[in-house]
Amino acid sequence: MTTATKETVQSTVSTSLKKQLEMVDRRDGKLALAYIYIAFIAVLLGGIAGLLQVLVRAGTLQLPSFLNYYQVLTVHGVLLGLVLTTFFIMGFQTAAVSRTSGTFTNKQRTIGWIGFWIATIGLVAAAAMILTNEASVLYTFYAPLQAHWVFYLGLALVIVGSWFTGLAQIMRFVQWKKEHKGQSTPLLSFMVVVNNFLWYVATLGVAIEVLFQLIPWSMGLVERVDVLLSRTLFWYFGHALVYFWLLPAYMIWYTIIPKIIGGKVFSDALAKLTFMLFLILSVPVGIHHQYTEPGIDPLWKFIQAVLTFFVVVPSLMTAFSMFATFELRGRELGAKGVFGWFKKLPWNDSRFLLPFIGMVAFIPGGAGGIVNASYQMNELIHNTIWVTGHFHLTVASAVALTFFGTAFWLIPHLNGRTLTKRANSMANCAGILWAIGMTIMSSAMHIAGLLGAPRRSDYSTYGGSEQAAEWLSYQIAQAVGGSILFIAILVITGLVIYVGFFAPKGEEDFPIAEVAPGAAKTPAAIENFKLWGVIMIAVIIFAYTIPIIDIISNSPLGAKGFRLW
Repeated sequence: MTTATKETVQSTVSTSLKKQLEMVDRRDGKLALAYIYIAFIAVLLGGIAGLLQVLVRAGTLQLPSFLNYYQVLTVHGVLLGLVLTTFFIMGFQTAAVSRTSGTFTNKQRTIGWIGFWIATIGLVAAAAMILTNEASVLYTFYAPLQAHWVFYLGLALVIVGSWFTGLAQIMRFVQWKKEHKGQSTPLLSFMVVVNNFLWYVATLGVAIEVLFQLIPWSMGLVERVDVLLSRTLFWYFGHALVYFWLLPAYMIWYTIIPKIIGGKVFSDALAKLTFMLFLILSVPVGIHHQYTEPGIDPLWKFIQAVLTFFVVVPSLMTAFSMFATFELRGRELGAKGVFGWFKKLPWNDSRFLLPFIGMVAFIPGGAGGIVNASYQMNELIHNTIWVTGHFHLTVASAVALTFFGTAFWLIPHLNGRTLTKRANSMANCAGILWAIGMTIMSSAMHIAGLLGAPRRSDYSTYGGSEQAAEWLSYQIAQAVGGSILFIAILVITGLVIYVGFFAPKGEEDFPIAEVAPGAAKTPAAIENFKLWGVIMIAVIIFAYTIPIIDIISNSPLGAKGFRLW
């Protein structure tokens, strides 16, 4: 064998080994795919429920006798707000950790599968209660609305299942740290662990509410629950839930989008600091959802309003980092002028286009969030459909489109297929349809909310009132936008089936960007989970201890001895 031939063989072997190391292990991929497929079943069924909602509100559809509006609303909220997000996140994070920290051990993978089956069993139980009209509670855990105890237990199992799978991801990350002492941790795996810690801390509130209040109450073991305490525990969880949805989208924006456009991660340190700030600031802000509720001292409402505005800081850091990445890449490609880089972005690549549309949607969504969190302006839009429009820009656009754009390459990567040019074009069409439909529907929701249209309501119950007549044109616009969104959901569902089962066999990349060569080294303090954990606990204790003591001590129920019921 000649020297040239040996070098060629060695190069081929080296390339093959590198490619193998960049692939998620098929055993880990099966767990990730199991979660992701259920997530997209939820997209289709939740989309059908959403379409029914907007058609009923517009007065163009009457539901059959075996369905009611609030039952459909609960299906939509649970499937898209809880199931799509939790299941996709667990699937994506499993693949992300396997890709960046190495293949799971058999023990770790088994723990992940235990979590999957616990969550799936819980989902089936909760779904059965909704379908039998035993749990039409508008998807929240909000007393005095009461569901069958099986519904609460089912959704609790979904959360417990996610705890197990999240634990497997953390275990693999810890193993990597032990194997690579002194090295900076992989950015994507680090972000996954931060999000899991956020999830564990946030879900403690709803776990306490469900286990000690709602289940005993719904089983008839106690006559009443303290409604204010119940809602406070829910919103301790409820606003952090938004960041549990959002942070995986940020993971994709920070670590994957730069690779797709041919660039680098702007700063490893900035990205990790951003996530640590979200960890400490996401939980102690839930009372800003309770501005109109009596029983909470206005001082603590104001304090949590201030804490809520601090969350703007890591969001702005993310915007700076992303647009710096875009501009630097554009300059490398020869872009001139202030916005010349914009033309250099890969607009025909669905892996980029769909998340980018989500980023753009997050700008007005974030502005609306500032209104929601403002102590005074919230009075105007509280419990109106403005809030629903806000959620559809943030979760249903920024998060959902990023998840969709990721799924179209992640699914074929995990099952050994490829994203074809035609599938890529169809994905772009789905993203554009989503943008059009959501612009129409969400704009109508925001305007109707300013006119006082309530959220979570079937407007037909208002009869021929002047209010209902004033809202009618915006209800019709919502129906038009919702119909376009449903067409997009059909395209997305078809694409998931195609890339999952019918696309050509091959190898699809799992793109992970490298850190820019000139970026500063990440300080060890930023990766110190103990330090940030202590800060997080301290902030939560400060924000919630006195309000909860006040609620319990001033409640006729709590005065009997700090009982939760």
